[in-house]
Amino acid sequence: MDGFPYDSTAAKTKTEVFTCYDENNLYFAAVCYDEFPDKPYVVTSLKRDYSGVSDFLGIYIDPFGDGTNGFEFGVNPLGVQREGLISYGSDWSFDWDNKWYSQVKRYADRWVVEVAIPFKILRFNQGTAAWKVNFGRVDLKRNEKSSWVPVPRIFALRSLAFTGSLVFSEPLDVSGNKLAVIPYVTGGVSKDKVENTPIKYTGNVGVDAKVAITSSLNLDLTVNPDFSQVEVDEQVTNLSRFELFFPEKRQFFIENSDLFSRFGFTQIRPFFSRRIGAGRDPYTGQFKQNTIYGGARLSGRINKNWRIGAMSMQTARDNSINLPGANYSVAAIQRQVFSRSNIAAIFVNQQQMDDSTGAFRFDPNNYNRIVGLDYNLASKDNKWDGKFFYHQSLQPNQPKDAYTHASYLSL
Repeated sequence: MDGFPYDSTAAKTKTEVFTCYDENNLYFAAVCYDEFPDKPYVVTSLKRDYSGVSDFLGIYIDPFGDGTNGFEFGVNPLGVQREGLISYGSDWSFDWDNKWYSQVKRYADRWVVEVAIPFKILRFNQGTAAWKVNFGRVDLKRNEKSSWVPVPRIFALRSLAFTGSLVFSEPLDVSGNKLAVIPYVTGGVSKDKVENTPIKYTGNVGVDAKVAITSSLNLDLTVNPDFSQVEVDEQVTNLSRFELFFPEKRQFFIENSDLFSRFGFTQIRPFFSRRIGAGRDPYTGQFKQNTIYGGARLSGRINKNWRIGAMSMQTARDNSINLPGANYSVAAIQRQVFSRSNIAAIFVNQQQMDDSTGAFRFDPNNYNRIVGLDYNLASKDNKWDGKFFYHQSLQPNQPKDAYTHASYLSL
């Protein structure tokens, strides 16, 4: 492995990685040697999906070999796991959660980790014979980062522009569960002892389902979803005049979320999924949670070069603040060009679905739509990076300047 801080020399800390597979799982084992057994490992958190400073071994998988989208799995010397999605080459999100297995054993001069990753949690084309992978290790006792395929030190170890080949003995033909269903039931009881009100009972029921159309294309369905189990947002003090964009943590929206959410720039996004289920109170101007009746979401890959996504969600009317029900729909398509660049198009539609009396009906004159086209530039060696886009807003009484465009190019 090559190492940091000198990415042109071999790593001083030795690491050996082994891999194999069967019909259900992809297996990895690593021997992480330790030349300073008297010093403690640097592990700043025992929380799953840890981030920041920590010793760990990372596994980076790019099943389609596009150098853009993939998966990261990490284990530290104390056995704590983290997993995440990699998009746009090196951007990551640890809000994606799945079940996989690992075990760590520590010795005087090394720590050994074994990992089993079920094929059913990965997205890939069946019949493929090779994936792109890389392995990285952070050894903070020596202040060294190393990787199997050399990664220049100005880039993150997870950068998918720098990977080797994992060649299978025969093309993958993995079969597994095509359907996963997660129902829920909630209930509660309350009573105001001061006012001596009657006992109040509450309850709810709903279901989520994931259907594997292919090994790389998924259909997500939800009816009356409940997101009470979602991790709370981190507290942020906003000292600017711009609103904050908290990351999406609801599992229904996470997989392939970059396909919808990376259009435009950070403050110029045509679609932001956190808007769904959070309507604006017309009296205070603040966002307030409102009920989602249900929805469907199709996303994934057709092949190495084409990705598609379509989603439609219906929210309920909130009579307490006179907030109408609305339908949120979005469709996106992405085509890879050259080595790691892509061209992507998006269509977004927010449609009011009831009238002033609260009756459920399609109102053809109350909508906001956006069409957009983005070109995302990423060179093969990851040195060139850029974006060029144009988005057009469509609405009743269309203004002349309802569009945005921007670009940047960096080396």
